[in-house]
Amino acid sequence: AVGNIAGVRKGCVAVIGAHDRTTSTERLVVIAETRETDPSGMEALRERINGMTLDLMGVPCDDVMLLPPHAVLKTSSGKIRRAACSEAYEQGRLGGAARPVWVQLGHVVLAATRPALHRLRRSASAATFAVYAWIVFWLLAPPTWLAAALLPRPAWVWSMLRVMARLLARLLSMRIHVTGASHAAIDKPGVLVANHASYIDGIVLVAALPQPVRFVAKAELLRGFIARVFLSRMGAEFVERFNHEASSADARRLAQITHTQYPLFFFAEGTFTRVPGLRPLHLGAFVAAAESAVPVIPVALRGTRSILRDGSWFPRRGAIHIAIGEPIDPASLSSETQGDTWRAALALRDRARSHILRHCGEPDLS
Repeated sequence: AVGNIAGVRKGCVAVIGAHDRTTSTERLVVIAETRETDPSGMEALRERINGMTLDLMGVPCDDVMLLPPHAVLKTSSGKIRRAACSEAYEQGRLGGAARPVWVQLGHVVLAATRPALHRLRRSASAATFAVYAWIVFWLLAPPTWLAAALLPRPAWVWSMLRVMARLLARLLSMRIHVTGASHAAIDKPGVLVANHASYIDGIVLVAALPQPVRFVAKAELLRGFIARVFLSRMGAEFVERFNHEASSADARRLAQITHTQYPLFFFAEGTFTRVPGLRPLHLGAFVAAAESAVPVIPVALRGTRSILRDGSWFPRRGAIHIAIGEPIDPASLSSETQGDTWRAALALRDRARSHILRHCGEPDLS
């Protein structure tokens, strides 16, 4: 009926109930579009609308809003959106000037491209961090290598490496959380074994372990001058992986040196790949421990693979968790191994692998 009043646009009238927060009552509001712009004409139009409301409903409306064309909210099919009009009225958003078409188009385009913009921002942030990480690494690597080559004592080399590894982790906001550190702070011979997930595993362990260790590395690294000098100055031991006779000799040699000052550290998987998961553990570390009757200390690394995967030169931000298990003494397994060295090595491997699998956060690929 209001739409039939002269001056009111037909099909552009909404009668709504709006909540009055002051009196906690419902207000009767008529919203109508008109082309009238003269104040006296608009006031006369309000009186006619109010009079018609009184005639039809027996009560006057609490408010009459006259809006310019296309201001009343509608669906795409042209139906009045009364709930949206009521919400807009209560929030004071009705009656404002219509936004230009180019502004409305801009909002539509922005809404459509916002997900792509978020992805682009994340990619740009990740690329910036990767460049920053490599700059920091190459600023620290040369002086670290030179100091390792020149320092006369292995203990001094290890102390220097620990400082530099922790500095690198700090500059890259690499959060390293260690549990069970006291298990690795042993004052007697031992063998530490860990899963291998990333290029940065060695750096992380140098920063986190409570005491120096002697890493066991593949003999192929001896071919490169830089790696050979650096690892040798760290006190690393090298083993042959492909020559069976040389590999057996290396195993006997490692068994003999397990009683030296620093414990041996093995990455028992032997290598790592891009694919997450714990692979079978090689027996060399466990045979050395069983033959020497020294405990095995399992170490589980979690998070390094996601920071720098195999085959990738794109480091990412992330947190690293290191879970160091209780020492596993071969003597405690005597009841099930009956003094057999091979059975003791298998039992040590199974116990250590169980701890690593429980804490590495990756599936079992054995």
